[in-house]
Amino acid sequence: MAPTPVLTAAEVLAADGLADWRMLYTQLHASYDISSYAAGAAFVAKVAALADEANHHPDVELRYGRVDLTLSSHDVGGVTGRDLALARQISAAAGELTPRPERLTLQELAIDAVDADLVRPFWVALLGYAVRADGSLADPAGRLPTVWFQAMDPPRTERNRLHLDVFVPPEVAEERVAAAVAAGGRLLSDAEAPSFWVLADPEGNEACVCTCQEPAG
Repeated sequence: MAPTPVLTAAEVLAADGLADWRMLYTQLHASYDISSYAAGAAFVAKVAALADEANHHPDVELRYGRVDLTLSSHDVGGVTGRDLALARQISAAAGELTPRPERLTLQELAIDAVDADLVRPFWVALLGYAVRADGSLADPAGRLPTVWFQAMDPPRTERNRLHLDVFVPPEVAEERVAAAVAAGGRLLSDAEAPSFWVLADPEGNEACVCTCQEPAG
C-alpha cells in the first residue's frame, strides 16, 4: 500500500472547512473555550468517539477554560487528508464552543552546532528526549519544545548559540513581531517573511517568529 501523501502548508491553507484550525510547523492545531470542565469533558468524549471511528487519534488537552487539540499523521511526519477529514468532524462536534485560533502557539529550541552528531548525545541525556529520523529531538510525552540543530561554521562568537522558534498563526505573526519590538526588542531581519522574522532582545539574544507560510520572494 502506498504511503499517504503529506500535504504542503499551501495545500492545507487552501483547504475548506478548517476555519477553527491552524497549521503550526507540521501539525494542525485548534483551541476552544469551554464554559465548564464538564462541558469540556463532554466535548473530549465526542472527539474520542470520532477518533476511534476513524482510527486516527489527535492529542487532546483539557484544561481550565479550554480544550486544545493537535492533529498529524505520525507515520508520515506531517498533515494528510486523514487529518483534514477528522479536523472537520471535530469542528462540527464543537457545536457552539468558541474557537480561539489566535492564541495557538508552538515553540522549538534551535542549537547552533559545528558537529551536531557530537553534541546531540549530551542533549538527549540531559533532556531525556528521543532522537527523530531527521536528527532533531522530541519530548516523548509530546509536551515540551522540539530541539533541532542548526549547522554553523566555526567560530561564531558574536551571537548566542541557542535561539527559540515561536510558531504562530499567520494572521497574528506581524502583531507578535511588533509587540516584541515595542517591548524593547530589535527586528534583525524580515527577509524570509512571512515564513519567519528574526528578532533579538536588548542584549542580543535571538528568537524567530515563524509561520507555516513560504517566504514572499
